[in-house]
Amino acid sequence: MAACSSWLAWHDTLHRQLLRQPTLLPDGTTLLIALSGGQDSMALLGLLQGLQHLHHWHLQLWHGDHGWHDQSATMASELKAWCQGQELDLQISRNTKNNTQTEASARSWRYQELAALSQQLRCFTVLTAHTASDRAETLLLQLARGTDLAGLGSLRPIRPLQNNDPSGPRLVRPLLSFSRNDTAQICQDLKLPIWLDPSNTNPDFSRNRIRNEVLPVLEELHPGCSQRISQLSERVSQVEDNQHTLATLALEQLRCECGLKRNALKVLPEASRRLLLHHWLQQQGVDSLSASQLDTLSWAIGPGRPPGSRSLPGHKTLQWTRDSVQLVNKP
Repeated sequence: MAACSSWLAWHDTLHRQLLRQPTLLPDGTTLLIALSGGQDSMALLGLLQGLQHLHHWHLQLWHGDHGWHDQSATMASELKAWCQGQELDLQISRNTKNNTQTEASARSWRYQELAALSQQLRCFTVLTAHTASDRAETLLLQLARGTDLAGLGSLRPIRPLQNNDPSGPRLVRPLLSFSRNDTAQICQDLKLPIWLDPSNTNPDFSRNRIRNEVLPVLEELHPGCSQRISQLSERVSQVEDNQHTLATLALEQLRCECGLKRNALKVLPEASRRLLLHHWLQQQGVDSLSASQLDTLSWAIGPGRPPGSRSLPGHKTLQWTRDSVQLVNKP
């Protein structure tokens, strides 16, 4: 049974969003929810339980125990007991290889476990409880590291669970219009328990420092800035999508038998040449390059530059002659 059967304004907000975007969480499908036990994922579960009678989903839950602290197994056990009391099926994965010591490795492990379970359950919609606050943190981190539009527009509402498998399960983030303050209030209103993860305050994780030290200062200076930063990220992702569509059309006019026509490419404005080169390399399966790497390549194949070559990730080499730009595999 649901933790709370009351219809609240929070339910109405999510319900209206789903009516506007019926492909986000299609009615009658199985949804696999990544449940950490924290306020965001508990709020997501509570809202979906309240809307389940309207959308007829089948809910499956998964919890990943990273083993980051000595209470993680106890938390997982308590969470499973609560789910059983709610007549919810929770499956738990425990990391026993000690290979999730960084944020990136932990995320990779979670998505691998979710992908395997989704295949087992024949469920092709995996949900995480990322919020507008998470998206604001991500934009600030990417901005500080150095990135392009794709990095600034990350944390999209829908994406492949595993980037190398676009035909596999979808990763869906239904709470991107909610803030972390919202999810805290949702849990309070629905009387949902919360399991606090001590690793969320560990300053060794860069995201925690953005969350606990940087954003509070920005919110004090400009209240509501997390929502506005998140909305900017969404707009940037739309611009990036538009650029991708236009770049695909433009590349068709630049193709030649061995790659791209350099004479046509080098007369373009620098920004346009860089953009088209970036999209073409992605089409050829080259791993993402940094902004500075793309700048260097674009300059090297530009006007007045001699023929040459550069090594790229994945044992590939970019070569350019007077007339063409091509990608070759290293022996």
